[in-house]
Amino acid sequence: MNEVPPATPASGEDRHATWLELFFDLVAVAGVAQIAQLLHGEPGASELGLYVLLFLAFWTAWICFTLYGNVAGEGTHARTVLAAMFGMAVMAAAVPGVHEGEDGQARALAVAYVLIRMLANSAWRHRREILVDWPAAQLSLGVIPWIVSLWAQEPARYWLWALGIALDLYVTFTVSPRDIIANRKAHDRREETRSRRRGAVPRVSVAAPDDDHLSERLGLFVIIVLGEGVAQVIEAASEARWDRRLYGLAAAAFFLLVALWSLSFRHGYAGVPYLTARSLPARAALPLHCFVSGCLAALAAGLGAAAEHLDTLPRSTRWLLCSSLSGYFLLTGIAALRQPEGVRRWMVSVVVPCCTLPLLIAGFGAGLGTVALVWLLVAVTLWPTFYESRRARRPREAIAQGET
Repeated sequence: MNEVPPATPASGEDRHATWLELFFDLVAVAGVAQIAQLLHGEPGASELGLYVLLFLAFWTAWICFTLYGNVAGEGTHARTVLAAMFGMAVMAAAVPGVHEGEDGQARALAVAYVLIRMLANSAWRHRREILVDWPAAQLSLGVIPWIVSLWAQEPARYWLWALGIALDLYVTFTVSPRDIIANRKAHDRREETRSRRRGAVPRVSVAAPDDDHLSERLGLFVIIVLGEGVAQVIEAASEARWDRRLYGLAAAAFFLLVALWSLSFRHGYAGVPYLTARSLPARAALPLHCFVSGCLAALAAGLGAAAEHLDTLPRSTRWLLCSSLSGYFLLTGIAALRQPEGVRRWMVSVVVPCCTLPLLIAGFGAGLGTVALVWLLVAVTLWPTFYESRRARRPREAIAQGET
């Protein structure tokens, strides 16, 4: 029977993000801002599809090296991380050109993505560790369609990119840790046979991520995305006429972002609302973080557009704002499924209304002013907090009545 090698513990206790990791996250700020620009104006289905595709690709590149730094700890090679940072900067800079159909920028983005993934694969092989929690970080199957896309034109190029992302997700959810370890052992035996004259090949171990440090890194990414919402509103407000409508929208946008921050961090874990520590395996928690971040970035773009249309929001922007908030709460419900008790009541009382009300506002809110619509979304977002406080107050009231 093949035994699973013991996990290699992450180095250090009470770790926090290093200066290198914080510097690396600067490229995430630029990348999220560039990708969110795709949803400006009146985005259609093509802009939304391109947004989803590029956000997934950018997040995938980011998480590969976030996990590498998490596991490597003090053994992180700065040159490797900085090289990945440069590649992600190229990806971010190429986004506008990709949107405009420029072949040169699209190929540059694809080349940068391929090199980043190959660099991540090389980094893990150098460490001789297997990251079974997120195998796509060190397997290159999803990179093959990106390489083929270098000789393709749009829209075939975009379909190949989407195929690459789909293959990464397929590997993540279908390949078992035991299969990954068995394949690596077979590879090492072949390498050992070829290099017997040079000595035995070192044994491969299973990497164990530092959960608390990873939670901090994931939370920082969500903070970056929420900060993009603040930046979008500030940029739009700086070019608009300052009147009562703008003041009302600025206040509504601020309360909306604060409420989302509270749900993601005061009532969540790693930036995912109502997710608890270790309640989900990394294979499920990491995609959840990606989709939550994507919804928040889309919401940020919608808030920027709202500041540019203070009278009435265009139909596409109204749907963008409302559907991204609805998607955020749908993912909240998925995270809450692992709560030990009260899941059914929570779903009926919070998740269902918070998912459906924004969609109703989008469908029947054509006559609403922009400010009124955003304030309605604020009310929807505040409902979970109000519900939680009301439910927590009931036992205290019952105890007080019993004492009297």
